[in-house]
Amino acid sequence: MKWDEVQNIYPDQFVKFEILHSKEEDNKEIIDEVALIGPVKDEDATHELLNCKNRTLVYHTSKDKVEVIIRKNIGLRRYL
Repeated sequence: MKWDEVQNIYPDQFVKFEILHSKEEDNKEIIDEVALIGPVKDEDATHELLNCKNRTLVYHTSKDKVEVIIRKNIGLRRYL
């Protein structure tokens, strides 16, 4: 399902979905196609997002497109 279809079905609310197809541009992953899991209440959105695994996300349908910033080369420094 395309993002604009999701926006038409669930306008102005959070939804949970699985990423089916995406592409990388610069340091962003742009999601093209999703498998909709369902709507999420505003008060539960943060909790649902923190519990997402693999290619599952919670996102608000007021956004024109789904973009995720890719953070690379994140490391922890440890001093002995």
